[in-house]
Amino acid sequence: MSPLLIASLLMAPSAGPSVGAAAPDFTLPASSGKTHSLSDFRGKTVVLEWTNPGCPFVVKHYKSGNMQALQKWATEKGVIWLTVDSSAPGKQGYLDAVTGEAARKEGKWSSTALLLDPDGTVGKLYAAKTTPHLYVVDPAGKLAYMGGIDDNPSPDPATIKESKNYVKAALEDLLAGRAVSVPTSKPYGCGVKYKD
Repeated sequence: MSPLLIASLLMAPSAGPSVGAAAPDFTLPASSGKTHSLSDFRGKTVVLEWTNPGCPFVVKHYKSGNMQALQKWATEKGVIWLTVDSSAPGKQGYLDAVTGEAARKEGKWSSTALLLDPDGTVGKLYAAKTTPHLYVVDPAGKLAYMGGIDDNPSPDPATIKESKNYVKAALEDLLAGRAVSVPTSKPYGCGVKYKD
């Protein structure tokens, strides 16, 4: 193998996790002041939702109440829902503990916690590309779904009713003890605002 090829392989960005493989563990502070690790929730189904409150695609799902309704439906069934903000300071969507808690309260979020990832370490670990970008981790700690919230890549909330919600379908499959019928889809939305 040539030295140039070795160097390019070493510098290649992480491709992120794959469905069926163990979801990478991480620890992040929450806007509430607590700290959460993915491994804390082993034995439970976990949703990871990348967000940016300034992104029109995120606004579509939050202003309509669609995301909060899905969060509430899931958490009432014992699912842990972790919303992750990987926007860097000074970039669109950046939240610190104070602004994050205000956004949660004002938006009536029903997620378990808002995790703060301002340096983008966890976002890059998961190769999170868009907001929203969603991942479902099964009780064994394996990635069961990754991709978009649904099959309609439009910022128009009027499209929600006719869309197939991949995340809800994946959760229904897992909760019923079935294999996830659609384990991957193409995420859509705004690019995650990582630090330069």
